[in-house]
Order: sequence, then structure tokens, then C-alpha cells
Amino acid sequence: MAFRRRTKSYPLFSQEFVIHNHADIGFCLVLCVLIGLMFEVTAKTAFLFILPQYNVSVPTADGETVHYHYGPKDLVTVLFYIFITIILHAVVQEYILDKISKRLHLSKVKHSKFNESGQLVVFHLSSVIWCFYVVVTEGYLTNPRSLWEDYPHVYLPFQVKFFYLCQLAYWLHALPELYFQKVRKEEIPRQLQYICLYLVHIAGAYLFNLSRLGLVLLLLQYSTEFLFHTARLCYFADENNEKLFNAWAAAFAVTRLFILTLAVLAIGFGLARVENQAFDPEKGNFNTLLCRLCMLLLLCAAQAWLMWRFIHSQLRHWREHWSEQSAKRRVPAAPRLAARLIKRESGYHENGVVKAENGTSTRTKKLKSP
Repeated sequence: MAFRRRTKSYPLFSQEFVIHNHADIGFCLVLCVLIGLMFEVTAKTAFLFILPQYNVSVPTADGETVHYHYGPKDLVTVLFYIFITIILHAVVQEYILDKISKRLHLSKVKHSKFNESGQLVVFHLSSVIWCFYVVVTEGYLTNPRSLWEDYPHVYLPFQVKFFYLCQLAYWLHALPELYFQKVRKEEIPRQLQYICLYLVHIAGAYLFNLSRLGLVLLLLQYSTEFLFHTARLCYFADENNEKLFNAWAAAFAVTRLFILTLAVLAIGFGLARVENQAFDPEKGNFNTLLCRLCMLLLLCAAQAWLMWRFIHSQLRHWREHWSEQSAKRRVPAAPRLAARLIKRESGYHENGVVKAENGTSTRTKKLKSP
């Protein structure tokens, strides 16, 4: 299965070969795991890659339900879904983004940002839909107290754990994609910043058993990011279309307020009132004053940093806008050329010579010396 039609061949396992065929290599590895399901000897190992591990039967009022907790084997599952994500990334790039960018005739800088926003629009849209479905079906929106009640939330439903594993796989796959997509050196630090921020927050919510709060915060964050990257795609299609950026600016500020309020409410007040307050990593309990302060400090610092960058970019954008407007006003009007008064001599013209009315030339004749 080839994702790109190539006319140029590269040496086997060379740098260019890996870059241009990384999706095909990932597909072969995924196919090997799927083939392993067909044989009894390798089926158990193959399921280790595909399905979430550490399932536990939890008794409920209606009977028993299967829940999951985290462990070291989750790294194997995340590795498998990293290859799945690499394949999906290549499919979106080849069959959607490349075809659109060819019609837009973008520069190299805009082309790189267009590919980045195109990939993130697809990811954020699918994540918002998936996260909203999980939050609604689990009842976290209708019962906000469930975000901190019965902490620690060690046992997770299948859809919650699978969602977190896929989120970790996507943001981990974004690291090698910086190399595969040949991202410009100027863009790498900026992309590494938000990739690491997502990894730290998602892994923190997963490992510290704050999965319910993390789902709601991700829903808010992904909704805002989806709006931003959609606005940027519309801007690349039509540079005069900046209305969505205004909507994103308003949504960004409101989202920061909601995230901070919800985090302080759940961690600062909710967990502080829970009876089980102890530091017990074996049972997944991290409900101590120091841990809560560290969590709140991390969240507040991240939101403050995002807000500072947002304000800085908005001020720069406004300065550029006003400088352009003032430059247009200062441009002087084109001076009108004074009408030259052409003094016509009396008589008429004949063969380029002005003749007098009596037919003689108006030029003075030179007298010949005798």
C-alpha cells in the first residue's frame, strides 16, 4: 500500500527513504500485528498491542462492569496507536491537504502553517465529538460533583481509558512528524511548546487519576483550538476573511476563565473536602495539600502563559493594523502638473515652419555681407 506516487527512488533505509516512506513502514508494522491475531501462538501478544490492559470487574447495583486502570503495559498499546496515527496523518496529508494547497498556490511559510492547521482541524474536530460523547454518556456534565467525588478515580470505563491512550498516541506521534514533515527550524520550538504542554497535562490527568476533570478541560481547550485553526484555514483561502479570528479571540479569553474556574473549583475546593486525603501512590491517591497546590500552580501557570502570548500577539496585530492605516493616510496625493501655457505664434505652420499671414517666414533673414 503506497500513499504517494513517486518517480524518484532512494537507497534502502536511507534518510530520504524513511522520510518519504514512513507511512508505508508504519502500515507494514500494523499489518504484522493484525496478522498475529490469526495465530493462537501470537494472538495473546497481538492483543497486548491492540486492546487496553488491566481490566477489573467492579461490582455495581446492576451487576458487574468491566473497568480499567493504568500500568506499564499501556506503553505498548500507545506505541501501536502511534503507528495508526502516523498512517492516518499521511492519508489526510496526501488525499486532502495536498490537493487543496495546490489550488491555493501558497508560499513555503504559509504552506507549512496550512498543513499544520489542516491536520489539527481534523484532530480537534474528531476529539471534540469523541470527548463530548464520553462526557455526556458518563454524566460528567449533568453532575459536576462527580469530577471530584469518590476520588481517586482509579477504575476507568473502557471509552475513557481508550480516549486517553489515543490522545497520548497522537501527541507523541507529533514529535517524529516534525522530522518526517521537514518542518522549518523556526517553527520547531513553537510546535514543541504546545506538544509538550498537551503531553504533560494529559499524562498528568491520566496518572494522577483526574481523568474526569481532564476530559472536561480538554473539551473546552479543543473547542477553542478547532475554532482557531479553522479561522487560519479560511484566512489562507481568502486573506480578507478575518471574522473567525475575532470569534476565536472572544472564545479564547472565555475558555481561559472557564478552565481556571473549573480547576480551582474541582482541585482547590472539591478535593479539599473529600474525606480520603492521603498520599498513597499504590492506591492512586494523591489528595494532599502539596499535590493540590502543585496541580493548581501548573494549571494556572500554563493558562497565564497562554493568555500572555495571546495578548502579546493581539497587540502586535493591532500595531501592524494601525501602522498600515496611518501609512495609507500619510501618502500624499499625486501632484497635479501645472498646465503649461503654450504660446502660439501668429500665422500658420507649413513644413514645420511658422509662416506669416502674408506667406513669408517669420524667421529673421541674415544679411549677406558684400
